[in-house]
Amino acid sequence: MHHDLPAAFCQRMQALLADEFAAFYQSYEEPRTYGLRVNTLKITPAELVSLAPFALTPVPWATDGFYCLEEQRPGKHPYHAAGLYYIQEPSAMAAAPLLAPQPGEFVLDLAAAPGGKATHLAAFMQGQGLLIANEVHPARAKILSENIERLGVKNCIVTNETPPRLAERFPAFFDRILVDAPCSGEGMFRKDPAACQEWTQDAPRQCAARQREILADAVRMLKSGGWLLYSTCTFAPEENEEIVDWLLAAYPDLAVVPLPHNHGFASAVPAWGGGRSDLAGAVRLWPHKLRGEGHFLALLRKQGEGKGTGIRPGRKEGKRRADSRLKDYLAFCREFFTTVPEGDLQLFGDHLYLLPPGAPPLDGLKILRPGWHLGWLAKNRFEPSHALAMAITAKDVRYTADYSAADDAVWRYLRGEALPRQGEKGWTLVTVDGYPLGWGKQSADSLKNHYPKGLRWL
Repeated sequence: MHHDLPAAFCQRMQALLADEFAAFYQSYEEPRTYGLRVNTLKITPAELVSLAPFALTPVPWATDGFYCLEEQRPGKHPYHAAGLYYIQEPSAMAAAPLLAPQPGEFVLDLAAAPGGKATHLAAFMQGQGLLIANEVHPARAKILSENIERLGVKNCIVTNETPPRLAERFPAFFDRILVDAPCSGEGMFRKDPAACQEWTQDAPRQCAARQREILADAVRMLKSGGWLLYSTCTFAPEENEEIVDWLLAAYPDLAVVPLPHNHGFASAVPAWGGGRSDLAGAVRLWPHKLRGEGHFLALLRKQGEGKGTGIRPGRKEGKRRADSRLKDYLAFCREFFTTVPEGDLQLFGDHLYLLPPGAPPLDGLKILRPGWHLGWLAKNRFEPSHALAMAITAKDVRYTADYSAADDAVWRYLRGEALPRQGEKGWTLVTVDGYPLGWGKQSADSLKNHYPKGLRWL
């Protein structure tokens, strides 16, 4: 691999790393690492280890993270479709534990696609509080929304907006913000050869300019006393130490929160960012010092009393809440549920959502998912959504069809086939070893498949 590294990149890294460069260069001869992160909204790490047929080795900096083997193809297993884990590069698992959002807080992932870090933040929040996951690129925002759905996150609003538009709407609003900034991607060269081929000498400087714009909007949205985690997957000081140095100079109310230097995490280098000693509180993850790809992480806190100045209203009860068609949803719940999802129900067209508590007004914003999508109201009936199935448990419904992961019926269900089966007529939650996969509708002697066509396995 390392013979394909750009010459200009190697020259710069040799100048930066000096005696360490040989070990850094040699790391590109090693195979990349693969990982999966357990979705603790659905299952504990110990439960997954006992259940999954994979060789799993703990990632030291993430209690819910494991190294896995690519050849065992965990992304092609029914447990993945059930949202029991997220395939994630091990170094990327460091961000959410360092930002450590608490249940009940207001949290923003400003550049969230494809959703690895956003769903990790959601797990820390335990379904309480508000998570806004934003992605400016529409196609990537759609993938983000699908991953939020698969992992059963209920309290997330997915937006497809520019940072300036969000900053205008949400000044001093968030308790914690993750800026996993678009970067030159140098830390991913071993994982993604395309990133290596697309790299240019000007990329770090160009990315740094964009990062400053994004961070200016992020700081505006951070309330006093709030935390901001800045993360990149690149080695360039222009995008790392220099950016943090700029942040501290431009915003005197920001201070670096020193991060732990364990598990092979190395200190950031103050000399690479203007010489401020507090830059050493940020960390660098080097591929020659740990089992993972290259990352940079800096945690900053906005000084103050911990009070936001921006709006934080709950939604007013509107006419849509009292829509007479909700009777069809309630009738569905009475017939098929043992526990009814309750809260701020809102109709967007024919689609019914349960909004997170304290969700702000969303009018005028590009929204892919304004909360937990429960389903849609057709003529005189309610059709449950896949998102509803993915965020409940088998105990919440009256009828289930449970199959072992080794049962061919699971694979046939994921391919969209009807399953021969006897059972009570009506909506039935299809589960794999007790964990929801999606809906079926039982007739006299078969289970009609309602697994979404866009997700079906070939």
